Amino acid sequence: MDNDLTGKTVIVTGASSGIGRATARALVKAGCRVTLAARSTDKLTALATELGSAAFAVPTDVTVAADVTALVSRTISQFGRIDAMFANAGIFIPGSFAEGNAEDWSRTLSVNVEAVFRCIHAVLPHMIARKSGDIIMTSSISGCVDIASEPVYSASKHAIQSFAHTLRQQVAPAGIRVGAVSPGIVLNDIWGITDEQEIERRVAERSGIRSEDVARAVLYMLCEPRHVTIGDLVILPQNQDI
Repeated sequence: MDNDLTGKTVIVTGASSGIGRATARALVKAGCRVTLAARSTDKLTALATELGSAAFAVPTDVTVAADVTALVSRTISQFGRIDAMFANAGIFIPGSFAEGNAEDWSRTLSVNVEAVFRCIHAVLPHMIARKSGDIIMTSSISGCVDIASEPVYSASKHAIQSFAHTLRQQVAPAGIRVGAVSPGIVLNDIWGITDEQEIERRVAERSGIRSEDVARAVLYMLCEPRHVTIGDLVILPQNQDI
């Protein structure tokens, strides 16, 4: 890895917990300036306080167009540029499709797919004008293989995979890299696993990975030299059978 991230500005959605929070911490440690976006104002404020002047908290509902517009404009006002967007915010609703409901399906697609489109669309003009930028989306192993226990979530992540592959071709001539990181079981809030002893046990069993493991993968994607694109990065606990 030889692409120095010092001074780069990165927007991280879903920054209040899990992968987003871990990645924000890793980015600041690497010398980045980070805009933290999520709905939870209290959690964002606490994280921004922890990270110091390199972090800028912008409470954002990524399903609301005006919020996303404000997120981008406030980032530019604060830091003067946007070098990368980590479109990470997402929700997970498993279960039987036959017993599900349309509200849950709509919410899943709104957050996991439409909001990703909206966030990326908002930053692209700035990246295209500068002829440089990085876009990374949080996909899932569920976007790479069909997971029978989570058909709607799996469909949303398959959509992200297709979007990443096609968008990459459109924006490559503008010097913009597009990649998707696809984790397996991550031991964090989205899986309802927050007890540190439980996390330690699952890590020792190699049946789950930490949010910090995914964060390192994201930094690896960003740190590759500009002529290299990591289009897809699948990261799994060693014992997860896909």
